[in-house]
Amino acid sequence: MKTRFKMHKTIGVICFCLLALVSCTDDLNITPNDDQTVLSENLFEDESAYEQVLAGIYANLALTGTDGPESSNLKDIDAGTSQFGRVLLYTQTLTTDLMVWSYENDAGTRELQRNIWTAQNPLLLGMFSRAHLSVALANNFLRETTDDKLDSRNVSESTRNNIPEYRAEARLMRAMAYYYLMDLFGKANFTDENTPLNTQPEVYERAQLFSFIEAELLDIEDDLVAPRQNEYGRADSAVAQMILAKIYLNAEVYISENRYSDCMSYCEKIIGGGYELADSYLHNFMADNNTNSATKEIIFPIVSDGVTTQNYGPTTVMVNGSVGSLEKNGDEVGVGTEGWGGALRIKRQFAELFGAAFANDDRNTVISADRPIDIPDISDRDTGYVIQKYSNATSTGGFGADKTFVDTDFPLYRLADVYLMYAEAHLRGGGGNLTTAVEYINALRTRANNPSTISSGDLTLDFILDERARELHWEAHRRQDLIRYSRYTGGNYNWAWKGNGSNGIAIPSHFDVFPIPTGSIAANPDNLKQNTGY
Repeated sequence: MKTRFKMHKTIGVICFCLLALVSCTDDLNITPNDDQTVLSENLFEDESAYEQVLAGIYANLALTGTDGPESSNLKDIDAGTSQFGRVLLYTQTLTTDLMVWSYENDAGTRELQRNIWTAQNPLLLGMFSRAHLSVALANNFLRETTDDKLDSRNVSESTRNNIPEYRAEARLMRAMAYYYLMDLFGKANFTDENTPLNTQPEVYERAQLFSFIEAELLDIEDDLVAPRQNEYGRADSAVAQMILAKIYLNAEVYISENRYSDCMSYCEKIIGGGYELADSYLHNFMADNNTNSATKEIIFPIVSDGVTTQNYGPTTVMVNGSVGSLEKNGDEVGVGTEGWGGALRIKRQFAELFGAAFANDDRNTVISADRPIDIPDISDRDTGYVIQKYSNATSTGGFGADKTFVDTDFPLYRLADVYLMYAEAHLRGGGGNLTTAVEYINALRTRANNPSTISSGDLTLDFILDERARELHWEAHRRQDLIRYSRYTGGNYNWAWKGNGSNGIAIPSHFDVFPIPTGSIAANPDNLKQNTGY
């Protein structure tokens, strides 16, 4: 069992937090756009409830319900299609050139990995709904921590001293939810703590969401704990800075504005915040990445515990899925010998990024022996290479506590990404220093035991796109990267099964955003309209 929040002793107490919320109201069984979460006054008779409710906002990233991995606190939405990290992985990675899911009878996966999705896709509904639940939980916390509310409860000075920090974290989690809705769907039902209950919410388009996210993060940056000073699993100011760097890097996509200099400024802030690269690349993806050298690098994780927070989140999926049908390599990655029998494989285009120069690179965990590189039939699990990036093993030779539900936290944001963003922002005219950019890229290669360092002449935008794939694959960044490079839709770059063609075909430009789920529109018909092209 892994210690996470000191205030709760273990992350398992987060389960209590969600249970407390559910026991107070039926409104956590929300339809995709509802914001009716209301807590009982009785909950706050114990002032520790403020920490518990805050923890529940974080728990929504890791858990789907309070009764184990099959439970869901979203009305009429299956747990397996709505775990935040898992649907984020599917939307940002399965829809690209990096990943193949073998079992296409699993709801929604066939359409995503073949880029033929519709507004009825259950995984898109899960993503849209889970992000809106984050908003609802944060809004409720903010309603319950106003000065008037605290005065009415005679909250002690010691607790009140923590409330500004807690409120900043809640606003940060809300801004992060809106960031992913902006990126994936281009719009969202918009509510904040001042929105009247029992009303259909207004809808913010991308430009409005961008302005809100930016303003919120700038406003709370100084109220958040300094980088690397918060309890493990809780966000600090570097998380706000990371999201700002991300929206600025992609601002030309979101709002048709060049904000690369702002991206550079926030990359420099994060780098100056005391983060360092982990001693080993693979430490970032192991069962003890909450205690090994990865703690120096991971800026924000989605926590996972194989005993107390069992769920089918992204690391459980990737570790079990990386066990090949031929290799049966489950024992070495800390799950059952046969895992999920070749559930996950990689596409040719990604495999080819690890050529001879990367044969001994620690980032190259491709298993190719006795396998053809191509996947002519997705259901044939003996074709296509597999990859072993994530594991349920520890850096000290042990394994996670459970053979299915892994202890490996998902590194949502880490320093390596900041180094790569710095280099890209520099090349796109954002300032910074070329020598420094090259040093950051070479630091990543040296850490990966790759002797092929680069010089300034090697640093191009195309190089960075490929290096991002090598460094950050299966970390839910690739779709965003390809869109920023104009290589996602259209025919500038095709990959296996893109557009449902075995060799890849062009897909229309409106696929740069996902459709608004049909069920979500039905819940807010007056305001929420479908994206163009769907």
